[in-house]
Amino acid sequence: MNPFNQLNFSGGPGVLPACVLAEIQQAIMEVPGTRLSLLGISHRSDWFAAVVTELEDNVRSLLGLGKNYHVLMLQGGATQQFSMVPMSLLRGKTQAAEYVQTGYWSSKPIADARREGPVRVIWSGESSGYRCLPTDDELAFSEDASYLHYVSNETVEGLQFQRVLGRDDVPRVCDMSSDFLSRPCEAERFSIIYAHAQKNIGPAGVTMVLLRDEILESVNRDLPDFLNYGTQIASHSNFNTPPVFSIYVTLLVTRWLLHQIGGLKKVDAINQQKAQKIYGFIDGSGGFYRGRAKPADRSLMNTVFELPSKELEASFLAESSAAGFSGLGGHRAIGGIRASIYNALGLAAVDQLLDFMQDFQRRH
Repeated sequence: MNPFNQLNFSGGPGVLPACVLAEIQQAIMEVPGTRLSLLGISHRSDWFAAVVTELEDNVRSLLGLGKNYHVLMLQGGATQQFSMVPMSLLRGKTQAAEYVQTGYWSSKPIADARREGPVRVIWSGESSGYRCLPTDDELAFSEDASYLHYVSNETVEGLQFQRVLGRDDVPRVCDMSSDFLSRPCEAERFSIIYAHAQKNIGPAGVTMVLLRDEILESVNRDLPDFLNYGTQIASHSNFNTPPVFSIYVTLLVTRWLLHQIGGLKKVDAINQQKAQKIYGFIDGSGGFYRGRAKPADRSLMNTVFELPSKELEASFLAESSAAGFSGLGGHRAIGGIRASIYNALGLAAVDQLLDFMQDFQRRH
């Protein structure tokens, strides 16, 4: 196994577990028990139907959800859900949907929602450069909103909610793309959860969408079949040719989380340890490394920081790349440095990064 595969600090696609990479390598040649390559197995086969069923069950098991939650593997990324959610829940409604604008990613779905109906942005961090999250006192939720939408973790700015927002009598919709299955969450309090896979749980090409039964009673059914949650549920994510490869890899990652890691509490403990190491080093660097987000709102998934000058940041990125580290450049929207430490990024990789950071500071 190439050791540099495990030094991938990219904001996405993220690193996959080494054991999963080994299984994928074998499956591309021949999936055990099938005599066929993973890339050539029919999506209408009994084998793939079993993959989908097991993946649905694994996700429910990891999150502690019952059969009243449908688990879909859809295409189009989280971006498709920016439109699919308001098409299903807002079109034709007079009550506004409420959106919380906490960063680059949560800003994107607002325009799509406004095409379908009234939208109220109940808080925006734009004026402060998205360096913090709202407190409870800054949020006023309406009891008659069509739904509430927010992003649990801002990948670009390195912000993460540590609580559930909103009212229990208003449908909650949450984009968990960059922290899905990275920690326990009160998933049963959400009507819809969606997350593209290429951060914590798989490769690009598949988006997990979880829907509670009750929300289906109020969704718009007058939609094209491909964009209709009901149609996708009835077909078990197999309405049209699905991304078999991505779905199978995601299944392998959920097996890894369940059987090798031991569930979300244990992976959360590892993720917290990684984040504490990095933030502790940044805070102890005497201002050479500067955390971007308010400490109380820092993400466990995306540690975003800055150096004293753009020239030093450019040197940091060039030298880290030469040392074998990948994906440390900050998002194009804000620049800086970003070390994404998703589930499969090991503690050893974090220690190697901190050794590099310490050496870089000493030399500069």
